[in-house]
Amino acid sequence: MSPTRRLEVSIDDQTLKVIEGDQCIRRFDISTATKGMGFTMNSYRTPTGRFRVAEKIGDGEASCTIFKQRVPAGMWQPGAAAEGDLVLSRILRLEGLDAENLNTFERFIYIHGTNHEDKLGQPASQGCIRLRNEEVIELFDMVSEGIELEIQTATKRGVKLFFIDCDSTLSTIEGIDELARGKGGDVFERVVELTNAAMNGEIPIGEVFPRRMEMIRPDRELCDAVAALYVETIVPGAEEMIRELKEAGWLPVILSGGFAPLIQPLAERLGIAHVEAVPLYFHEDGSYKGYGEDYPTTRNLGKNEVIREWKQALLPERVVMMGDGMSDLETKPDVDDFIGFGGVVARPKIEKGSDHWLADMADRSVLKGIIEIG
Repeated sequence: MSPTRRLEVSIDDQTLKVIEGDQCIRRFDISTATKGMGFTMNSYRTPTGRFRVAEKIGDGEASCTIFKQRVPAGMWQPGAAAEGDLVLSRILRLEGLDAENLNTFERFIYIHGTNHEDKLGQPASQGCIRLRNEEVIELFDMVSEGIELEIQTATKRGVKLFFIDCDSTLSTIEGIDELARGKGGDVFERVVELTNAAMNGEIPIGEVFPRRMEMIRPDRELCDAVAALYVETIVPGAEEMIRELKEAGWLPVILSGGFAPLIQPLAERLGIAHVEAVPLYFHEDGSYKGYGEDYPTTRNLGKNEVIREWKQALLPERVVMMGDGMSDLETKPDVDDFIGFGGVVARPKIEKGSDHWLADMADRSVLKGIIEIG
């Protein structure tokens, strides 16, 4: 193969080009990450910059071979249900050559075939670069280990981001309080007091979080019960609002100081693909192991950190935040509009500081001018 051959990925155009000298000799439609650009471990974002193909895996395997941990593990039948994000046919494992993308190899960022060929040409992956199965085999045969690749930084704007709090906004409950309720009256009363103080801005969230969790130490069974309760207590009008947001071209993201595994069933019910919330860990027997103590939303101004990361990753055209508490109101400097929500708990400080105030999720008069729905 020619030593002048290289690869070039455009996130803007969702294409991968094979370049020979100054000529493009082949062009493929691809999918990069739904969540845009990024370098953080477990961020599900596509890194940018200079790379090389460190490993070629799957030579000689049949098209649509499923790889798990880079080992053949069965076959995917075209037309079968496209659940999950399968790594199919071939793997070109990438290694970063720039300071900010040096963790690419450990992040397991690949070029690979996919069971979501219908989504090629648009961002749809969890960080990797997806190709059609027959085309990733073609590409595999066109390159050698060590070939260099550039993933170009995106420049196009277009996506509109709608961040929305969960507890007392999408659901009428406060998940942490319900976890405490399962531990008895004394724990419940102390946790509710701390929760209200934090939401009213009286005590820093970073101080409240570990105190509550040490009192509760929830096991998997209790967490599953509260996860079900989230779904049972969806705020009236929330499902319709999320549907209309998506129809109007907005990308909804749940941004919460609650716990990701408890909120996920609610997100699925509402059709929200992205949840930014605190990880929760269990031992094999289901007992409490811990939580993501360093996750941004466990502290004040943490939601701002998450919003800025999304803005850097996706270059959004517009950003809106909706929520009921002080950690939500804190995001005002990083969004275009802040909508205070008082349909479950009306907090005077939040209402006073909001750009817009919504007391009923079914009321489209407030939302119509901001997000062009209704």
